[in-house]
Amino acid sequence: MRVVAYWLTMAALAGACCANAQTGAWKFPCPTNDIARYTAQRAAGPITIDGLPDEPIWQQVQWSPRFTDILTGAPVIHDTRAAVLWDDDYLYVAYRIEEPLVHAKFIQHNDPIWQDNDVECFIAGPDAYYEFEINAFNTSYEVFFAWTNTFESSGLNRQPEFENAKLVPFNGVGFTDHPRGGRIGNFDSTFPGMKKAVHVDGTLNDDRDRDRGWTVELAFPWKNMKWLATDGRSLPPKNGDVWRLDFSRFNSYKEAPPAKDSGGWFWTRHGVWDSHIPECFVYVTFSTNVVSAANTRTSPVK
Repeated sequence: MRVVAYWLTMAALAGACCANAQTGAWKFPCPTNDIARYTAQRAAGPITIDGLPDEPIWQQVQWSPRFTDILTGAPVIHDTRAAVLWDDDYLYVAYRIEEPLVHAKFIQHNDPIWQDNDVECFIAGPDAYYEFEINAFNTSYEVFFAWTNTFESSGLNRQPEFENAKLVPFNGVGFTDHPRGGRIGNFDSTFPGMKKAVHVDGTLNDDRDRDRGWTVELAFPWKNMKWLATDGRSLPPKNGDVWRLDFSRFNSYKEAPPAKDSGGWFWTRHGVWDSHIPECFVYVTFSTNVVSAANTRTSPVK
């Protein structure tokens, strides 16, 4: 988990930003007008999860803006973008990651991937959320989190993701006074039926040449998201349903000064060094419009 010295240092550096953002009724460090909105359109057919988002459907879909710094929202040195699609069976997420020297070291599931260069996806429900991280070796890290204040009343204590699991208390990273209180996490499980793949456009861990970067494809089955749908939301979604998802990239390197690069780059900035704030996640509206060149141009993205 990210309760390590690096994260705590970055949390301290971001303290002033967080305090300023929490003035008034809004109790979270991300300004409300900074939270991105995106429309996820329906895929016309199954997507092959091979790490290469090069099928026509990925060429036609609306991609995110270039990721910016988690703390300030300022531009960063390398390009990172994400896109979302869905069908009756899966939620699909893809990433394009520019990286001139692609590096990774961890190879075992649930190794501390955040210490590598990685990309991450969070999926939030009303009473719980899921954290997924992946590096260029296709090694992943997963945690299932539940809010303690509704853990029993929501029935999450009876869901397989938490029932009989060794649950670890968690209270955020840089934003440790969340209005909902603390969380508990299952740090020893995997998302059933999830598919993942990575493609490196270059030579991994070989700095004798210059790489273009790497790409990621993910597929999360709707049928195994019941623990994220404790409010009775439809699985798969209905047209117009809104979910909260987060998309980010963490780097073991930073742009040289005078740039104030935190090393954490996000689709929508959080304003504090902490990924675990669902209120700051992207608003993703699911549309039953099938992706095509005609309707992609009008997909709202901020």
